[in-house]
Amino acid sequence: MTLARPGLAELVAGVRELVDRSATPRTTAFAVADMLRERLPSPEILTEEERLGDPGHYISHPLHTEAAFSIMAVVWRPGQETVIHDHIAWCVFGILQGVEYETLYRLDGDHLTEIGRTANQAGEVSGFAPPGDIHRVRNTGDSTAISLHIYGADLGAAPSSIRRVYDLPVR
Repeated sequence: MTLARPGLAELVAGVRELVDRSATPRTTAFAVADMLRERLPSPEILTEEERLGDPGHYISHPLHTEAAFSIMAVVWRPGQETVIHDHIAWCVFGILQGVEYETLYRLDGDHLTEIGRTANQAGEVSGFAPPGDIHRVRNTGDSTAISLHIYGADLGAAPSSIRRVYDLPVR
């Protein structure tokens, strides 16, 4: 499902070319991140209404899905956050507007250990591949944040990009 959105067709073509090279998930994630740095769209890839978000929770807008990958835009109002989770596939994200705060964790038996924090600013791009992708994302700012996520999975067929939710103590 692809709608006419500024820059989306070029982005889809670029991701498709990289995914078709059949590299490892980690190599693919880094290659897609490099490509996204050059082609990161503006927040106007979403309609004005989509950019408003939802007052109850962060909201994902599917922009493109196919068998090998999906592109989603996520809108975060101030105070909204994910649960601590990991993913079913590699992921690349770019910040279109605002700041997303990410806390990284390592699973240590019966608890999680915080291993890092990052404030991802507008224009920044990053990527990762499981394992080792346990994190929480939140908008602690006072304005709406928007990010573009590219997942190495068909999220039109899968219910979510989340593989597991972690409800363990953090030490």
